[in-house]
Amino acid sequence: MTRLPTPKLVLIDLDGTLIDTAPDLAYAIDGMMSQLDLPQRGVEKVRRWIGNGIERLVKRALLDNDEGEPDEELFQSGLHLFKVIYGQINGRLSTLYPGVREGLEWLSEQQYQLACITNKAEQFTTPLLKILELEHHFRLIISGDSLPKKKPDPLPLLHAAEFFKIEPHNALMLGDSINDVIAARAAGFQIICVSYGYNHGEDIRTANPAAVIDSLAQLPNFISEPFSVNS
Repeated sequence: MTRLPTPKLVLIDLDGTLIDTAPDLAYAIDGMMSQLDLPQRGVEKVRRWIGNGIERLVKRALLDNDEGEPDEELFQSGLHLFKVIYGQINGRLSTLYPGVREGLEWLSEQQYQLACITNKAEQFTTPLLKILELEHHFRLIISGDSLPKKKPDPLPLLHAAEFFKIEPHNALMLGDSINDVIAARAAGFQIICVSYGYNHGEDIRTANPAAVIDSLAQLPNFISEPFSVNS
């Protein structure tokens, strides 16, 4: 079993790591598509498209493809419809993954500095965390539109490290996708991934994070040794 040094800061992704938001997102995407008189996409496709922000999610739905750019007028209409519908459904169909509350409570009990780092827009991030009663765990929440760049760029992670005055090598990222791995490595963070997340349908083990866990409740088994370097 891989054991990592005890971090002084833990950053945690939202969609696919803490919360299964695919049902809400699929409901909004299919509602958008219906109003545009286009075919619905369904929750399984939406699961594969999550992770790069709502703009890219909408584009993927319109094109039924991971890449490419739809007609700009169609995209703007779709994005507006999606935001309206998603704002109404946000948090109603989403559920916490097993072990999330236990993992967060353990991290809080150990007095780790905690931050939530997500590519989801702030207007949806904060309400979602409040609805599922997770907001109180995080001293800092960085959304996809909080800074000029978002994951996989390391900027949000480095911003959090600077906010808490923690050196990157004393920090840990918990995520579910290749974006989290790329961002963590670029920022100089340790990275643990969950096995159950989205990651565009690919096995996260292929990204070679330091460890892969099946539940946040397993964190005490993976974080056990103190850092030898002071921040």
